[in-house]
Amino acid sequence: MKLTIITVGKLKEKYWREAVKEYEKRLGKYASVTMMEVADEKEPNNASLKDLEMIKEKEAERILSKIKDNQYVVTLEIDGKEYTSEQLATEYQKWKNTGKSNVVFVIGGSNGIGEDVKKRSNQEISFGKMTYPHQMMKVILLEQLFRVNKILNNESYHK
Repeated sequence: MKLTIITVGKLKEKYWREAVKEYEKRLGKYASVTMMEVADEKEPNNASLKDLEMIKEKEAERILSKIKDNQYVVTLEIDGKEYTSEQLATEYQKWKNTGKSNVVFVIGGSNGIGEDVKKRSNQEISFGKMTYPHQMMKVILLEQLFRVNKILNNESYHK
């Protein structure tokens, strides 16, 4: 599998960078992993809804510029489908079995994902109704992808 994770904004804190690096290393045994960060758009004080939509549109353009036509796009969205780790492993296996071996995961910025990225998305998944910082979401996604591969390979992993 070739996995690409596109996120809005840079990881500034060392502890997030180290966590991402650790899970990239672990996941590398099972898949090729590429991390891409696109710049986040500055949000003005007292931003209007129109301002927030424009921010998401600009970030969406940056995200879409990184996605190739042959890639299967999975967006992380609060209203997406929720999976257990085992169900996500089954879904991951389906992707592999149906030739979707070049998968892009998109984690939007603090204001969410722009409409154009949502339109390009092939599948929306959710990690629950709670809101997480996108830095943490990157680590959670990598950990779950590692766990998925451990499940599919019948390898033990702490629960």
